[in-house]
Amino acid sequence: MTTTAERMRAWTGPAILTYGFRPFFFGASVWAALAMVLWLAMLSGRVALPTAFDPVSWHAHEFLFGYLGAVVAGFLLTAVPNWTGRLPITGWRLGGLALLWLAGRIAVAVSADQPAAAAAVDLAFPLVLAAAIGREIVAGRNWRNLVVLAMLAVLALGNGLFHWEAARGDHAAQGYGLRLGLSAGVMMIAVIGGRIVPSFTRNWLVRREPGRLPTPPMQGFDKVALLVMLVALLLWVTLPLSAATGLALAVAGALHAIRLARWAGHRTAAEPLVTVLHAGYAFVPLGALALAAEILGVGPFGMAAAQHLWTGGAIGLMTLAVMTRASLGHTGQELHAGSGTVAIYLALVLAVLARTAAGVWPVAGLLFLDIAGLAWTCAFGGYALVYGRLLLRLPPAKRI
Repeated sequence: MTTTAERMRAWTGPAILTYGFRPFFFGASVWAALAMVLWLAMLSGRVALPTAFDPVSWHAHEFLFGYLGAVVAGFLLTAVPNWTGRLPITGWRLGGLALLWLAGRIAVAVSADQPAAAAAVDLAFPLVLAAAIGREIVAGRNWRNLVVLAMLAVLALGNGLFHWEAARGDHAAQGYGLRLGLSAGVMMIAVIGGRIVPSFTRNWLVRREPGRLPTPPMQGFDKVALLVMLVALLLWVTLPLSAATGLALAVAGALHAIRLARWAGHRTAAEPLVTVLHAGYAFVPLGALALAAEILGVGPFGMAAAQHLWTGGAIGLMTLAVMTRASLGHTGQELHAGSGTVAIYLALVLAVLARTAAGVWPVAGLLFLDIAGLAWTCAFGGYALVYGRLLLRLPPAKRI
């Protein structure tokens, strides 16, 4: 029987096409940095893209559906073979998926004259990805992870709604599509992060020293916390300014803060590669509580800054944490965060704090936005520089 390693060794093309995390994590990091540079230039009036979206909507779309779409693809194309015991998608099939994602980025950027065609190109990638992942899950009878496929489908639906709202002339950055897509991203972190954070923490602590270990994942409390978060997000998508939504988000935030506290994150300070997982997850309850405060009229952040605790904080930091760990683990490196990795983590945290400060102190908002954009660019540009050598070439042992 052919194994994953044999399939990878048999591939004689570019090293970047040997596993799903390679093209998509590298592409996501480069795009996250480049799109932020473009966004800052658009804010200053130096650049105007020929896109059908208004500038804020383009910014929101490309970081939520563009960047996150690539990271989700890299994660699932790497994780699903482990879940199902089936071979990974490699070679030109993988390259075709990556090119389809890239075509979406280009199509959206130049969509002013043909918005419907651009939407079709952009939506082709998540639909093809969902079909590929769904086939592997069903063929491997891995029914437990159909929930992940469902969340991917919701992310794609949010993208479609975003295009539809923009075509109607709505401000899509504040529409149903954005909230639906962001909700899918938050639930992905709550579900998948709720598995990997305590698991990776336990593995590291067991090897290090005895003492308190994380509560095993997916116990009764976890299921209640996930259900409450799902209800709160559904209310936020449909009734974003309702007091009931604010109260539900507050309860969900409190439950997920307790959930995080049960994972012994305070014992992981000696290894930033583990600590950052807890920090990334912390932005799930922080974002929920901040949005609740804004909806209930007692928040100091402003709605956009509160929302960025989810987009930049939960999604940005958690995906960066997963990308660094997976890149090290799947290329045979020691699971340890070096100085370069710690630097990109800190840059990302600085970006989120600066973006939040822009909402708290609007008089200095442009300065904080510039700081946030520069720090974000350093974080993801830094990832591409530090990890590019691992993603773009095979280690000597894997060479033919």
